[in-house]
Amino acid sequence: MIRQSTSIPRIVIAGTHSGCGKTTTASGIMAALRARGLVVQPFKVGPDFIDPSHHSVVCGRSSRNLDPFMMGEESVRRSFVSACEGADIAVIEGVMGLYDGVDGGDCASTAHVARILDAPVVLVTDIKGMSRSVAALIKGYTEFDSRLRFAGVIMTKGGSEKHKAMTTTDISIPLLGWIPRSDALAVESRHLGLKMADEDARMKDTGAFIEEHCMLDALLAAAADTTVITAETNVSPAEKKSRVGIALDEAFCFYYQDNFDHLRKKGAELIFFSPIHDTLPDADAYYFGGGYPELYAEELAKSRCKTELKRAAESGKTIFGECGGLMWLSRSITTLEGQEYSMTGLLDADSHMEKRFVALNYVVGKVTEPSIFPAGMNFRGHEFHYSRTVPDSDVRYVFTLTRGDGISNHRDGIQAGSVLGGYTHIYFDATHM
Repeated sequence: MIRQSTSIPRIVIAGTHSGCGKTTTASGIMAALRARGLVVQPFKVGPDFIDPSHHSVVCGRSSRNLDPFMMGEESVRRSFVSACEGADIAVIEGVMGLYDGVDGGDCASTAHVARILDAPVVLVTDIKGMSRSVAALIKGYTEFDSRLRFAGVIMTKGGSEKHKAMTTTDISIPLLGWIPRSDALAVESRHLGLKMADEDARMKDTGAFIEEHCMLDALLAAAADTTVITAETNVSPAEKKSRVGIALDEAFCFYYQDNFDHLRKKGAELIFFSPIHDTLPDADAYYFGGGYPELYAEELAKSRCKTELKRAAESGKTIFGECGGLMWLSRSITTLEGQEYSMTGLLDADSHMEKRFVALNYVVGKVTEPSIFPAGMNFRGHEFHYSRTVPDSDVRYVFTLTRGDGISNHRDGIQAGSVLGGYTHIYFDATHM
């Protein structure tokens, strides 16, 4: 471990609430700054996988999650410092409303991360249906926590020029942008959130629109008002000891970038492949993240990887699946329309889609039975899924959760031989691996 420091210009794009235009605004700012020739390092507060996919496409650099609940404050600083190497500016998109943290508290809120990184905040405010009340709203947000530094406000979903005059007259912080309503900027949504960037890449085209309607020079000046952040980082990956095949395609696309770094630091060579389109690569272990296997169940049912993965399991190779990966490792997926598709059958369970989410929670757990993870290992992570996986009555659970639902009754992680699947998206650096 060595100590690294950065004084990189940084800005937090926070919102008054979910749906206020925060993601579009943050991605547009990233695109506009990149169009100016800046190297932009994107971040997302919280455990979200979808917004970072848009950031990564816009910036050409992997977006990183910053989540103090899963990571701890020191790991937030470490991930930030390490990821910012070679960048000119860091743009951090918040989560939900500015002050919304775990269980209604401060922990893991956007405000919490802004304080950890001593980053100025831009407050994105939806002004549809409001006039002078906008000023009162802004005053409340900016005075609620005196430890935060506010660079200014960007107003979204604006109407006429008269509306602009009525909403900007009495505000207490600088106006950094006034964005009129535009349906052309909206990315389609579905269960779990927005569509992924490889399905709807309009975010990368928002730069010119943001450049027109926002004061980027003032934003850059605010972002440059920074202090030095120092953190211990491991910059040298270990010598390659193993090959890990990682499913990455339309069906399996939910991963923390820090988890990839963690595996590399442990000496893994990462082999990315598509269970839909490719044959199974030669590897010592296989990792199937979350995503949308239910949308590609027909293709997965016909996949060449299905048979090849069974042979890999029979040979004792380690196979780990999270959420969508759990569904893939089960016997079947049944869609909302009632169509059942055969999956790998490596775990004695069946998955069914539901009309509303089944679980949405942070997870705290422990490995309580011998498994591919060491017994006694503590871990943290997140769960969010619309599926329900029903195992046979005699399956072996290896995770016990003190927070979170898991597969059943605060139990998660079912194992058969060298195959393990659970609903928790584990943040690897929050484990004692």
